[in-house]
Amino acid sequence: MRRRKMHPDAHPAPRKRLYTEEQRARRDATRWTLVQGLLAPAQFLAFAVSLVLVLRFLATGDGYAAATISVLVKTGFLYVIMVTGAIWEKVVFGQYLFAPAFFWEDVFSFAVIGLHTLYIIALFTGALTEPQLMALALLAYATYAVNAAQFIWKLRLARLDGALTQGATA
Repeated sequence: MRRRKMHPDAHPAPRKRLYTEEQRARRDATRWTLVQGLLAPAQFLAFAVSLVLVLRFLATGDGYAAATISVLVKTGFLYVIMVTGAIWEKVVFGQYLFAPAFFWEDVFSFAVIGLHTLYIIALFTGALTEPQLMALALLAYATYAVNAAQFIWKLRLARLDGALTQGATA
């Protein structure tokens, strides 16, 4: 496959910034940014511990209760971060969900929360066997990992935007 060479004077089109200056000011001023900043790593820690417990159960058949409790704890963090994230989005962008800057992250978040909720429903209704429940937890965790990567990417873009803003004012 041949790559097209750019003319030496050509520059790629600048990417649209994640936040306007007003949105950035609201993001930096709201306590919900700190809340999200604290909840995200806490949720990730709950995910990591739970992942180990779920995989241990699937590999050995031991520790079902611990794995189940860990999935419920992880799901609790997910619900809290989803609600507080919607509040954060309202404060920063003026709408609870699907702000253009985070549209696809919000869309995928619904898959994540849907799978976690399906786990809870299946757990309490007895609709799945223990190994099936843990497999469902792994599927929910895979979607969570993708969604977390989406948000980490946006955090990186926000930092790059901040560096550009700082460079423009220097």
